[in-house]
Amino acid sequence: MLLEVSDLHVFYGRIEALKGISFGVGEGEITTLIGANGAGKTTTMRTISGVRTVTQGSVIFDGQDITKMAPHDRVKLGICQAPEGRGIFPGMTVRENLDMGTYVRGGDAAQKAADLAHVFHLFPRLEERISQLGGTLSGGEQQMLAIGRALMSRPRLLLLDEPSMGLAPMLIAQIFEIIKQINSEGISVLLVEQNATQALRVAHRGYVLETGYVVKDGSGHDLLEDPAVRAAYLGG
Repeated sequence: MLLEVSDLHVFYGRIEALKGISFGVGEGEITTLIGANGAGKTTTMRTISGVRTVTQGSVIFDGQDITKMAPHDRVKLGICQAPEGRGIFPGMTVRENLDMGTYVRGGDAAQKAADLAHVFHLFPRLEERISQLGGTLSGGEQQMLAIGRALMSRPRLLLLDEPSMGLAPMLIAQIFEIIKQINSEGISVLLVEQNATQALRVAHRGYVLETGYVVKDGSGHDLLEDPAVRAAYLGG
């Protein structure tokens, strides 16, 4: 496993948000976490990124214990996140937002130019908007920018938190095709997504969270066909 989360407990004040969850992300795989609002999905992502403090348990990345590692050091290892709500810099241009993705990573100018070209290949719209302020982009363009910025950090593990939130159906389909393309290039993906049907269709493996617990896991296909999962999360 590239990422191994074991017996993870996380609190917000006195409220226990994660109650001993364990799961893994395989090298080169798409893994999805599904569940209702408040299940602990975003808390899990923020904990893997290092933004939330672990009370108990461990986070292992490529054999290294990163449980207490600072967020920027996790980025250097190759863990990068496109957060829920996109989190772009609205007063900076598209180019400046993308450049921020290379801030911790470093690298020479030629390498950064190659990465920028790759992002523009995935998201041609961003190249068209290169000098436009992030805050003036549409919701779909901002989501592209958030993913593109994460890719500029050269991730080994890409954390995507609600990438389809607020998008039109046509754009949702486009974002999921891009997720599959990113994965086909060897990048492992951990995906949190309210659109559980779409998430399970692209995922190699999935985990179902309920109120801070993992209550079910299996292949994306098996969970997609599971009657209990269908009834609870897939509209029957």
